[in-house]
Amino acid sequence: MFYKFGDPPTLKEVYKQVEKMFVEFHRNIIAYDNKRYCQCEACISTINLTLKIITHYGEFTEYKVKNFHKLLGKDIIVAHQLLKNDIPRHEYWLITQNLLNDQKQLDFAQWMKWQSSSKQTETGDISFHYAQLGQLRNKIQPEIPSFIDLSKMSKVFSIHREYPTDIITLFHATGDFRYRHRWQDGILSIQALNHYLPRVGMKCRCVTDRGIYIIHASDYHYSEHKIQFTESDEKQVFCTRYTLERADVKKTILTLDYYVKGSPLAQLFFRLTRKRSLENTFRKSSQNLDNLVKDLKIPSALHT
Repeated sequence: MFYKFGDPPTLKEVYKQVEKMFVEFHRNIIAYDNKRYCQCEACISTINLTLKIITHYGEFTEYKVKNFHKLLGKDIIVAHQLLKNDIPRHEYWLITQNLLNDQKQLDFAQWMKWQSSSKQTETGDISFHYAQLGQLRNKIQPEIPSFIDLSKMSKVFSIHREYPTDIITLFHATGDFRYRHRWQDGILSIQALNHYLPRVGMKCRCVTDRGIYIIHASDYHYSEHKIQFTESDEKQVFCTRYTLERADVKKTILTLDYYVKGSPLAQLFFRLTRKRSLENTFRKSSQNLDNLVKDLKIPSALHT
């Protein structure tokens, strides 16, 4: 809830805020839907969230106890009562008659069609105007997903392994940083640095037996039978592409492709000095995954 003391702002000022809130809300929802790893019912349905905005003018006071703030007054109750109404499609801007008394102009956009209604309460009828906001979706510029350009990198080794589990369980085991120390050889602990829900753009700090480094989730593509995601260091000098392919209901094939960026001489040096030990580490890690997927309990909703 947003509020201010004193005279009400003009409806034009309020509309600018309404438009900004609506567009940014849906831009973030769309971005999350394009980047999320989770396939549970709650995350899948996030894209269907809507936004309704109630604006009201009246009397209220602020109650403070130490750091606790609370608003009191009958008009606070009115604003909350208006959240429940008979307006079809829950994506609108509602203005009460109290705010409209001195401000009659509602022509903020040609597409806006205003309608009048009222809500019956125990203390009387509350009159208001409302307009649907769905047309504002046209102002949202879709975010173009970014992908690592593997054509500028060289694949130095690949590891394949089949697991007796479904593709979603294996996806959470490999893609969720919280489980990384339980299967990736040499990792002692993991610390999330930004997003706590697995998605493109998340970063974590890995503490290993050889030092500390940062992992960045770079890109991701999901389909029912195949999931791909890529992780890299922050400068994208090294990256690992994970490819999960559904072989059966309880059988999934994982391919780990490791890429290195650099000059031919630098790549040759890597192959001569680090390739063998790193490949052995990844091979052992892929074996460790067997025990994790057996222990991992993914809610049934994630498998829908």
